[in-house]
Amino acid sequence: MISGRPAAVHAGFTLVEVMVALVIFTVSLLGLAGLQASSLRNTQLAYVNTVATQLAYDMGERIRANREGAEAGNYNIDNINNPVSAPSADCYASSCSAAEIALTDAYEWLSAIVAELPSGKGQVVENAGVYTITIMWDQERKGATGTDCGGGSEDLVCLQIQVRI
Repeated sequence: MISGRPAAVHAGFTLVEVMVALVIFTVSLLGLAGLQASSLRNTQLAYVNTVATQLAYDMGERIRANREGAEAGNYNIDNINNPVSAPSADCYASSCSAAEIALTDAYEWLSAIVAELPSGKGQVVENAGVYTITIMWDQERKGATGTDCGGGSEDLVCLQIQVRI
């Protein structure tokens, strides 16, 4: 007898405490698992955004490096409607014209976009010496196919920068 009561009255008290502690622990672990999943998703989104930014600035530097090709209009790239084919000349093994360098730049840039970004597409539009470089991708990986940067449910996520030569 403990404190004037029979031992049978206190027998299950520690089992209830253990069950409550286990429920609290389980709920806490589920919360941590949710935070981990959210953290992984946000890390992946940040990585893709960083890659898109690097690719956009890469094309800007390619345009600046080949001023002659840029001024001739060789950097107007419309990958959304027209894929760019592999260049015929190897500009690394031999010398190339400004147009061939621009074609090589476009092919390498678009190949990197397709390889690094989900459903990646690229576009460069020149207007009065200002080049608007647009990179689009399916950030949520939900099969978006739109080509408008308006933010609709079917639209791809867009990153745009402008470069002046």
